[in-house]
Amino acid sequence: MSSEFWNIFSLDRIPSSFRKPLFLGLLAGVVAAAFSLSLPNRYRSEARILPADSRSEVSSMGQMAAAAAAFGVVVPGQDSADVAFVDIVNSRWTAQKILTDNYNFHTKSWYFGRSQEHQESLDHYLKARNPDQGFRKMAGILSAKRDTKTKLLTISAETPSPELSQQIVQKAVGILENFIRVKTQTRGGNKAAFTAERLKEAQMVRDQVEQEFQAFLDVHRNYVTSNEPAVRLKGGRLEATLKLRQQVVTTLTLNYEQALLEEKNDMPILNVLDQGHLPNEKSGPSRSKIVVLAFFLTFAVTWGWVNREWIRDRLFISAEDEEPNPSNMNKEFA
Repeated sequence: MSSEFWNIFSLDRIPSSFRKPLFLGLLAGVVAAAFSLSLPNRYRSEARILPADSRSEVSSMGQMAAAAAAFGVVVPGQDSADVAFVDIVNSRWTAQKILTDNYNFHTKSWYFGRSQEHQESLDHYLKARNPDQGFRKMAGILSAKRDTKTKLLTISAETPSPELSQQIVQKAVGILENFIRVKTQTRGGNKAAFTAERLKEAQMVRDQVEQEFQAFLDVHRNYVTSNEPAVRLKGGRLEATLKLRQQVVTTLTLNYEQALLEEKNDMPILNVLDQGHLPNEKSGPSRSKIVVLAFFLTFAVTWGWVNREWIRDRLFISAEDEEPNPSNMNKEFA
């Protein structure tokens, strides 16, 4: 029974045209397996962010759509400010901040290698000779994409260390949040500062008009009942000017308070759904795919070379076999 079982795997049962390709294919698979073990594992960490539009943006878009609908015009959907988030994450400015920061992580040089601890900057770990080379290497590590339908922003990093991948993703999320906060506060702060400066000027003009009107009242206390038309005209003009300047100061004060509120309320909110997990399973390399691909590729190439005569006879028929021979045709008719 045992001899019959092993006879199934005997080389005599394998056609001669398949023996050499099969042997070389298995050899290539073994070499590919050894090569794949020399490659370190890669780990991917991802952070998912769902941006929320600011109140002013939503209200302005709603007002514009309502106004357009009144005239029978439909306003198509427009992208919000979070469209630029992908460009911010993939920018050189973000890459430079990530490269110069220090990280604490562990790596293995190959599959069975010892774990090595690192406490260094990413720029030093990647051995980038210049900023351009560091930026190119960062492009292969950090990536960001945005779903146009759900507006979900995904930031991912893939490195030979799970800790390093997680730290890079969290660093990128922090840089994006800080960028949005600083830029939004700067825009709102500039608006509030301009309104405050204009309010200060309006108060100075109001004070000058008050002093002028006060000086006029000291001389013409009852200017309304004065017999001189010029006195009544000047008093009415000064009083109207004072009321106008008081209204301007009141309006600017309200605008200043509104600008301070907008500085806080109009900040885009980043709903971080996933801060960046610590990956436990590797994302690559797929060693089984490497071995299978090496086996079938070597097997196919070797089989094609061994049976090249048969393939040529079957697939590449010569022109002489296809074209009829006139002499043979004459003999047949004779």
